[in-house]
Amino acid sequence: MTEKERNDYFYVCSLIEYTARQTKNRRRVITEALGREGIEKQLHDAEVNHCLSFEQVSDEIIEQYEIPGGDFDTITECKYTVPGFMDIGKLYSIMIEDCAVPGKEVEELLKIFNSFISDEISEFQTDLYYQNPSYLEWSYREGHLLD
Repeated sequence: MTEKERNDYFYVCSLIEYTARQTKNRRRVITEALGREGIEKQLHDAEVNHCLSFEQVSDEIIEQYEIPGGDFDTITECKYTVPGFMDIGKLYSIMIEDCAVPGKEVEELLKIFNSFISDEISEFQTDLYYQNPSYLEWSYREGHLLD
């Protein structure tokens, strides 16, 4: 993966996280709404969209893809400091780079955001996000949280 591609995946993963928080949806709802074509479009546009606020781009995505509001709010009642959406986006982008077969990064992005690990990472009442990234990656690969 080139440095530009890393930056684009980091941006798009952060955008997915931001949009999910704004709409109170599971991250899979956002990736399902975008679909493969929408993800590819966001990756293509990432270099230009970096200049815009996440709020603006997210609002455009919500409108264009008709993403409804949800009830998956793991932030409002959280007692602990919530990691920033870009921190989470970075975690996802690293997992994609580490797990994807070269040339299949979009498919891996969709798999990760649609897997159990995405909901687990989003549960900010736990310390899972703060675990070693390798632990999260291998839990994802194995299909369950490792002991």
